[in-house]
Amino acid sequence: MSKTVVFAFKKTIPIIFGYLFLGSGFGIMLQEAGYNALWALFGSLFIYAGSGQYFMVTLLVTGAPLLTVAVMTLLINSRHIFYGLGFIDRYRRMGWKYPYMVMSLTDETYVLLSTCKYPEGVDSDKAAFYISLFNHCWWISGSVLGVLIGTLIPFDLTGIDFCMTALFVILLLNHIKQVKAFTPIIIGLISAVLFLLIMGPDNFILPSLCFTVLLLALLKGRIETVKEVSAS
Repeated sequence: MSKTVVFAFKKTIPIIFGYLFLGSGFGIMLQEAGYNALWALFGSLFIYAGSGQYFMVTLLVTGAPLLTVAVMTLLINSRHIFYGLGFIDRYRRMGWKYPYMVMSLTDETYVLLSTCKYPEGVDSDKAAFYISLFNHCWWISGSVLGVLIGTLIPFDLTGIDFCMTALFVILLLNHIKQVKAFTPIIIGLISAVLFLLIMGPDNFILPSLCFTVLLLALLKGRIETVKEVSAS
């Protein structure tokens, strides 16, 4: 096994438990709604939308049109659009892997890739691909496992959605420890709180992300100057 693959696997270890646990929650919801393991397998293989998949189960149960399911999933996961902005040039040079890298850029994968430091002897592009692939595999495994568990034992889903919140907070804290410029983090935090108060918990994510990106674009020069000073 190559050094790059081993490195990528080790980087995804913190994600394994979170994705297996929350993916199982999605699988259990599917099973309780009357869908089998194949739905969990292909749903997580081709959709891979986390919270969007949870909401998808509700829409399927109510008989919502597939177009409605697709549009709602896009809206719920619209934040991923902003994740991709920082990886456009990097992903384009990855050839046939480009479409998959775009599809597999989840919250946790974004944090890992944006903070990852690659040691000597590790191909950064290949490592990024394997990190994305491993995370995807953990989510698929959890989804299928959830259906199997749901057929054997009753399961209370109360509070299971907090698992990924806790995992994301841990990844964020690890990111904060590594960065030298805190301006983007402060801007993002203030923007999130501001729009949460103005628009409420159901509608604040997309406008707060737009506002954050706008401010970061306007302050780009100043932020880069701070980074250079901190690094020197």
